[in-house]
Amino acid sequence: MNGRNRKLRLNLKSGFILPLALTVPALTMAGEVTLTGEGSVRYEPDSARLQFTASAEHELPQKATERVAALMAQWREGITEYQDQLNDYSDASVNLYTRTLPASEREEQPRKQAVASQTVSFSISDLTLLNPLLQQAQAVGLDYHLGPHQFFHSDETGMEQEALARAIADAQARCRFVASQLDQSCGDVVTININGGHRPVPMMMAEAKSMSDTVSSVGEREIRASVSATFELD
Repeated sequence: MNGRNRKLRLNLKSGFILPLALTVPALTMAGEVTLTGEGSVRYEPDSARLQFTASAEHELPQKATERVAALMAQWREGITEYQDQLNDYSDASVNLYTRTLPASEREEQPRKQAVASQTVSFSISDLTLLNPLLQQAQAVGLDYHLGPHQFFHSDETGMEQEALARAIADAQARCRFVASQLDQSCGDVVTININGGHRPVPMMMAEAKSMSDTVSSVGEREIRASVSATFELD
């Protein structure tokens, strides 16, 4: 048995290289091999979290608040047909603060201006609603920023698990390949470490606010998973 172990170690040191993307496994002890496995799942988001803000300024706080209330009334009327499809809808919070305007002339006293704002937030599980809602926000004059982080898939947990399952299967396939090259078979898992997932940020088709802006494509995403596993060699 000792002679067999020495022969195994000499073969690994003599320049055994795995083809393509496979890396040379690390031999931790006689009869074991440590290697990595990778898996990924590509998908397009099917949901979005959105946020819009109505804001107005006036010398009198009451006037600023009334102007924001008028904008919100227009918004609510414009989305009536979509209201039951907006999840976790909230627009109850109103913020009011005062800012100081710089004096236009040296002798002039700085003026104070009241600023009122009200934020609308909700999520949608049907992206065909996205452009009609954006157009309504633009028509009313609500502020918003549309970024990649606002889009997601309703089953991302399931996709993360699928990517991990593929990474584990990849590690098992590499083990079987290594074992076959050594005239052995891949045995039980001794240890396995699961590395964190990685989600590349997709490019968005539109971010600026204007009446002509529509989103034609959200963009594809990818979830990656990797594992490091030690297998017995039988």
